[in-house]
Amino acid sequence: YQWAPSPENDSPVRKIQHWIFPIPFSMLFALWRVDTLRVAWDALKQKRPNAKNELKCLGIHYAFLLTLYPTGVWLPAVFLSGLMSALIVTPTHQSEEMFDEFQFDWVTAQFTSTRSAVMSNPFSEWLWGGMQYQLEHHLFPSMPRMNYPKLKERLTKFANDNKIPGGYRDTGEFEILYMNWLLYKKVAKADPVPGAISTKGRTDQQASIITSNSPAVAYGVSK
Repeated sequence: YQWAPSPENDSPVRKIQHWIFPIPFSMLFALWRVDTLRVAWDALKQKRPNAKNELKCLGIHYAFLLTLYPTGVWLPAVFLSGLMSALIVTPTHQSEEMFDEFQFDWVTAQFTSTRSAVMSNPFSEWLWGGMQYQLEHHLFPSMPRMNYPKLKERLTKFANDNKIPGGYRDTGEFEILYMNWLLYKKVAKADPVPGAISTKGRTDQQASIITSNSPAVAYGVSK
């Protein structure tokens, strides 16, 4: 939960979410893999172009994975990589303002709802895989990540020139992780709010998970 939910959408687990968050975080890659198979199977049933080839490639991938690697290797790897990816992706999205209404100024909305992370060493720079430049990724998703450091300078100037509230927002890698943990702790201690929007989104909202067939809905990890 990123904000206090309404009573009907609440869960007892929310009260301890800041202590147990690594558990649902570790499920990220596993859920993505299930989602991928579901999408590929739906594409085949809908007779989309190349759907059969994509499903065959996935079959070959899993045949190699399950044949060449012991369960004690690939299974922990899936959950460990899920945990690491979630720890990288979530703080840059959840550390700033979250909108519950449509934002007409899309560019400003990206600036005010996104915080990039500043790496403290070359290993972290590699490990984060470009996701530390979260604003750059949102505004220019198809740009090669090697150009993000140069783009950061331009976006900083753009924010200053156009007086965007808060400017270009970035914080050290460990501080931003701590900020995210404090958010979970704050929400864990908050009382339910009647009428609060579900953190799964609204039924009329684009990309809302509440209308998705993702297993994340069933497991509740999107809350």
